[in-house]
Amino acid sequence: MSAVVDEVSRPQKPGFGFFARPATRSLVGGLAAATAWFVAAALTAFWPDKIESDWAYTGSLAAACGALAVALCLGGLCRRSFYCFPPSPAAFSVAVRARAVFGYLGGRHRKARIAAVAVFFPPPQAIVEVVIDDWGRLAAGIFASARLLATGYFLGAAVGFVTGVAIGWSRLAGYWIHPVLRFIGPLPATAWLPLAFFVFPSSFSASIFLIALATGFPVTVLTWSGVAGVNSAYYDIARTLGATQRFLVLKVAIPAAMPHVFVGLFMGLGNSFAVLVVAEMLGVKAGLGWYLQWAQGWAAYANMYAALLLMAFLCSGLITLLFRLRDRLLSWQKGLVRW
Repeated sequence: MSAVVDEVSRPQKPGFGFFARPATRSLVGGLAAATAWFVAAALTAFWPDKIESDWAYTGSLAAACGALAVALCLGGLCRRSFYCFPPSPAAFSVAVRARAVFGYLGGRHRKARIAAVAVFFPPPQAIVEVVIDDWGRLAAGIFASARLLATGYFLGAAVGFVTGVAIGWSRLAGYWIHPVLRFIGPLPATAWLPLAFFVFPSSFSASIFLIALATGFPVTVLTWSGVAGVNSAYYDIARTLGATQRFLVLKVAIPAAMPHVFVGLFMGLGNSFAVLVVAEMLGVKAGLGWYLQWAQGWAAYANMYAALLLMAFLCSGLITLLFRLRDRLLSWQKGLVRW
């Protein structure tokens, strides 16, 4: 037993010696990523296109890859990580960049032996061409999707938050709302498509209802769970100091339930994006979902991939914004920062 204790308490020696230093890992990671992007730039510039293809912006894409390689090289020499999440180690950033490069190189297929591969998987410069040449329609689709998503998401989040607080705090509200919630909530929002388009006067209002429904259920359930799970000692201390019912709800129950609320908001955001695509494919005249359906109907796969990438960036940006808001709010509750 003493030998085991001595082995555990013995200070651990850093592994890999010189390469264990953060500055060294940053340097090696930056140079490795720069080399990979230099290879991508060289392949883009000197690998000939297929004879029947007329891809534009090939030289511009090669120049962009070369510029990124130079930037990564300079960043490695300056001992800085260019990865978008600074707390991540340099090794993870190198792995992510390498996966991006390999996915880029694997998706090119410009000299593929099978013609169908080039049709269904266009090269990156074809997607760049779509983004540049068809930017007006894509921008209109982004604006329409953002407006529809924001309206439905905030409406569903607000209703779900109020409903969850009511169920978690009041037994009477739980008695009347819980059965309805158990009946409506588990059903997928897309199952209400026929009824929504029949009841609501326009496809826009029906889409808002579906997105709000997909967002409201997880927010309601998680808010309810958070309010119901607050430690009763908090209420006892507040009542001892003369707190009213309103103070207990607004100053004790809701702040203590905020971590659960944000989990519900994250889940609702993912559900709302899934419903957004389905809703925009039925009856609307603009939006990324409509653009996807239009591109698929015309077999314009480069346009389809461009819309998918823009939708992924939009979803990632909103999730990042929600993460920042959560961290800021929780830090403010703990008194670590000022709002």
